[in-house]
Formats: sequence, C-alpha cells, structure tokens
Amino acid sequence: MRIAIAEDYLLLRDLLRTICAGEFGYAVVAEAGDGPQAVEEIFRAKPDLLLLDLQLPGFDGFTVIERIGGLAPAPRILILSSYCDDYTVARVEQAAVHGFVDKVTSPMTVLREAIGAVAEGRTYYSESFRQARDDREADANACDARLSARERALLILFGQFLTDDEIARRLKLSSQTVEKHRFNIHRKLGLKSRAELMRYVRDHGFLATRDHGLLTTHR
Repeated sequence: MRIAIAEDYLLLRDLLRTICAGEFGYAVVAEAGDGPQAVEEIFRAKPDLLLLDLQLPGFDGFTVIERIGGLAPAPRILILSSYCDDYTVARVEQAAVHGFVDKVTSPMTVLREAIGAVAEGRTYYSESFRQARDDREADANACDARLSARERALLILFGQFLTDDEIARRLKLSSQTVEKHRFNIHRKLGLKSRAELMRYVRDHGFLATRDHGLLTTHR
C-alpha cells in the first residue's frame, strides 16, 4: 500500500508517517504541507491512499479532491479534519470520499482503525461525523437543504465581514447581484437581520471554511 499524506502540521504529518510505515508497513511515497504541493505530489507519486487534511494553506482539501479527479487509478481518500460542522459534513458527502476522522474528538485508536479500514477497501467515519450527518439529515434548515451551491459559497465571504461591494469585486459580480443573493439567503433561512445571518454562519461552520478555489467552482 502506497500512501500520500497532505497535512500542514509537521508534528501530525510525522505521526501519520510513523503509524503508516511503522505499524502498518505501508510505503509513504509523498508528503505535502499545502494544497498546491499536495496536488503536484499526488500526480507524481500516484498513491493508493491519501490522508487528507481539509484546512490546508494555498487551497483546501476539497479543492485537492477536485483537482486530482482525473487521476487513474484514483486513490482512496481518508479525510482528517478539526471541523465536523453542518457545512463540512455536507461537502464531505458530496465529495464521495472513503472516510472521515474528526481530529478534535477522536483518540489515536480511531485514527489507526480508520487508516486500516480505508486501506483495506472499507469505509470509516468517526462517531462525531456520523452524529453530525444524522443531525443534518433531520434538520430541514440544514445549509444544503435550502441554499444553492453559490449561496453556500457566498456565506463564506459574508462570514468574513466583507461588504457587498467588496464581495462583488472579488467575484466580479455587480453589487446588486450580491445584494440579491443576500436577500434570497435571508428569505430561504428565515433570517431577519445581518446579525442573525452572522449567527447562522458561525453556528454552521462557515467561519472556519477557507474559500480558496471554492467560489470559482460554483456559478
């Protein structure tokens, strides 16, 4: 089994290498500390399994998944993330990966079990992810139940306290178009003020999401 590790924290990257090579006997053929480097290394090494952090510098793990989509054979992907919120869970399910480990709540035994399971062709989702997924499916107001992909992407910028004019310049849209999106988001979510919108952004994980490469993929 040939492994690639994309993780920006060197300590955790070293730990993952030790587990994969020392305990499982896998060959670690590529390592990266940011999104662009991860894509380059994955195409170079063509690993069987990718251990992927979502919050990478340069661009995030979801963008890495998109950019290696044409690789054949495609590696199996185990996501390792500190975020397990509504928005992250929705995007993980859309990405059709093979596993997810919540780095905040999962002990080392879970990490080892997840790596072994995904490497063997099974799937593995940590308990916190499964609970968050069940809660999202039961919530009619979940972010992916009412909002379009463009609207979900715009929430990331709203969470950065940017004005409509600033968002319009970044996305090459008119201010009126951004204002219309904001109005539609308020209407769909039943929000009455920008303060309520900010609470929604905070509570559903959009403040933690990096927008590198995301906003340009949804029109």
